[in-house]
Amino acid sequence: MDGPLDFESEDPFLGSPAPKKRKKVIGLDDLVTDYYKEKSRLIERESKRAKARKSYNSDEEDDTSKETAFFDTIDKCQQQMKEISSEDEISYWGMQVFGNQKTPPPLTFPKLRSCEILNSFMNNEVNSSVELCAEKGEAFLEGLIVNGWLSRLVSICGLVEKSIAMWTFNLMLYSSKEELRTSACDFWCSILSKTEVDLPFTKIDWFPCYSDLKSALEVYGFLPNFSSHTELLKTDSDTGGPPQNIRAWLKFMAVYCQVRNKHSIFSTSEAEELIEVVICLFLDRQLQGLSMLFYECMLSVISCFIEKEWHCSCEKVAKSLACRVPQDLNCLRIVECISGVNTRSKCLRSAVAFQILVKCFDNKVTDAEGILKFLISINVKDRSCDLFKMYIYLVLTENWLYSNPLLEDKPVINEMWGLYLRNCSCQITNTDLRTYASKVRNKASYLLQGTVKG
Repeated sequence: MDGPLDFESEDPFLGSPAPKKRKKVIGLDDLVTDYYKEKSRLIERESKRAKARKSYNSDEEDDTSKETAFFDTIDKCQQQMKEISSEDEISYWGMQVFGNQKTPPPLTFPKLRSCEILNSFMNNEVNSSVELCAEKGEAFLEGLIVNGWLSRLVSICGLVEKSIAMWTFNLMLYSSKEELRTSACDFWCSILSKTEVDLPFTKIDWFPCYSDLKSALEVYGFLPNFSSHTELLKTDSDTGGPPQNIRAWLKFMAVYCQVRNKHSIFSTSEAEELIEVVICLFLDRQLQGLSMLFYECMLSVISCFIEKEWHCSCEKVAKSLACRVPQDLNCLRIVECISGVNTRSKCLRSAVAFQILVKCFDNKVTDAEGILKFLISINVKDRSCDLFKMYIYLVLTENWLYSNPLLEDKPVINEMWGLYLRNCSCQITNTDLRTYASKVRNKASYLLQGTVKG
């Protein structure tokens, strides 16, 4: 009865009984083996981590060395760029031509009360309603000059009295009121532009002399020995400078010089000094807006010399300017400002450039062939060669030769000039990073094209 029934043995869902599990006995050798296996795995894991850390540090060191090399390359490039752009740091012209202004003379003029024009108004019947008196005479005349009536009255009278002439002259040069100084300048330009042929002719009882004009410049702060003031001025500088009256001074001078041949207003030496003054005004960077007035005044002064005076005066002015102007870009500014197509302008430009060249060589060479031989002998490939000076020499020689018609028919001079240009254009390479190397090479190459005969 204890055995399974027949149907139970046939039941497929009844499985056979599970076999009993045997417990494994772990020995001491197995424990030791497992311990060493685990220790080996830990050692291997630490070794892999150490290799990974070493590889990371190596990459980091490589990155650091590459970064250092990169910044070293940048520093070298910046240093080379500074060397290349160093020529821009010295490529400035400009000198302080005007210093501090002085106190101008008083504009009150007591003698004006006794002038004929004022007395004729006071004695007229109309004055009973106007009630003009001597104390109000100056204000009355100011109104006449501003409205343009004064020039008409002196034209009708045919006379500019000394008191009127001196009073209007002082207004023009020293008045702080723009309307008065402009009107006074127009008055003088009007009466000076008339000739004896013009009717009615106006006689002038008083003409200002050169000392009067020079005194005005001194009041404006003009520095006659400006060559000692070599500090360059920036374009936005507000130090010093002349008053606005300098415009009237220039306009008056441009017209006044035209009457020198008819009136002994100043001597030849004074006219020579006047040319120097006007040319030196070009050096003040604060006055660049007046360049056209400077130019017109310069041409007027140059034209006031008679023919027999000019050749000697031209040489004197050139030598004096060469001594006053420093041998830098200021001397080039002086030469290039003496522009003009007339014969005298070209003559003065050439003479000034030549005398500055002679001064640059300490008067060791004083003739055309000697100067060109010296220039040709300079080795521009030598690293110690001052190319800034070479640029100065190149521009000065250009203006000296091209503005001098007497040298056009001298083939020897032309050949030497061409050789000098070839030295400057061919011996200075494109990779030469010295200061002014590119300017000398490009300038010489450009000029060389003009010397090649087609």
